[in-house]
Amino acid sequence: MNTCPIMTSELIDALTSSPLGQLRRLRVTENENEVVLTGQVSSYYLKQMAQETIRIAVGVRRLLNRVEVCAADAA
Repeated sequence: MNTCPIMTSELIDALTSSPLGQLRRLRVTENENEVVLTGQVSSYYLKQMAQETIRIAVGVRRLLNRVEVCAADAA
């Protein structure tokens, strides 16, 4: 089992090609069992959009959305 977090181009591309600027700054790490989404955004809507943007590329792995909503800091 690969326990080192890595960033795959498919997951990165899904976020970096987003028209929503805050999604392009998020980080995705993964192993063979799970994908973890981290970073900060300014609203719960953007947190949900980030999750849905990468959901297709996650496959059967567990998706952990650890994005923080920080209205004052993420703008």
